[in-house]
Amino acid sequence: MPIPTRHLTGRWSRFCGSTPSARKARMRQPRRAAKAVFGLAIAAVSAVAARPALAEPLQVVASFSIIADFARNVGGDRVSVTTLVQPGGDVHAYQPRPADAASLARADLVLVNGLGFEGFLERLADAGATGKSAVELSAGVKPIPASEAGHDGAHDASDVHAGEPDPHAFQSAANASLYVENAAKAFCAADPQGCDAYRANAAAYGDRLDALDAEIRETVASIPTDRRAIITSHDAFGYFERAYGLRFMAPQGISTDSEPSARDIAVLIDQIRHESASAIFVENMTDRRLMEQIASETGLQIGGELYSDTLSGADGPAATYIDMMRSNVRTIRAAILGQ
Repeated sequence: MPIPTRHLTGRWSRFCGSTPSARKARMRQPRRAAKAVFGLAIAAVSAVAARPALAEPLQVVASFSIIADFARNVGGDRVSVTTLVQPGGDVHAYQPRPADAASLARADLVLVNGLGFEGFLERLADAGATGKSAVELSAGVKPIPASEAGHDGAHDASDVHAGEPDPHAFQSAANASLYVENAAKAFCAADPQGCDAYRANAAAYGDRLDALDAEIRETVASIPTDRRAIITSHDAFGYFERAYGLRFMAPQGISTDSEPSARDIAVLIDQIRHESASAIFVENMTDRRLMEQIASETGLQIGGELYSDTLSGADGPAATYIDMMRSNVRTIRAAILGQ
């Protein structure tokens, strides 16, 4: 099956030369409008030019830290990975830099999540230095609607992301295996001589993801079913909920680029009380003050920090994708069971 790609075209100067207010307005535009500017091109991954020989590592640009981790596990020493949104960064609120356009210009291959996740790519589309295709690693995932993520009906109808797919598909280890398979296909197309190595790496890493999936299921199974409702900062865990049986509620929608309304918060607090939520968590990339307010009004204790859209630094508990998923489920279990 062909892997969807996005073509990166345009002029960087149109973004960098705009006023701060104009840039802010552009960031707030619905993704549907941005797609008209950015343009979605569906093409076979073979559109990436294959190199006749690998004199140097394949130069790979990954949109954010989780994608970069997949790339390194599949590519091994045959790839050199540059990450645009560094660990700890918020992909939803990221502001592109001129250096990003330069990285894209040098890249042999660009890997992204897709599903509308990387809104900043619609501004990097003004970079004009590449014309390359960005491979969407979420290809083949069955997306869930944003309305099914988090607490139902609590967000204002004005939410610009309503009706769009939830892009956080990597929050399921089974989906992560699809990301890895797509990365291997992309690397094989760009570097056919290394294809056996890429496939072997992907298979070995896939085995680790299978073990991770089983571990998460076992951990969740140890939590009583009537204590599995929890609160997080934004709707990033819809795929985790569907795969593993926890119930996530959040004051913000699938993106952190808009603030929850007073109605959102009031509805969520009522729902927390009705569903007897067990714990509340902050996310490593978000402002914890809102969650502290909700904790104060509901009497819940903040149970720790979860990682949703980004890894931690190398010295943190979520330095890799597997570490992130393991840290999240262990933090949730410990908070609910008081361990």
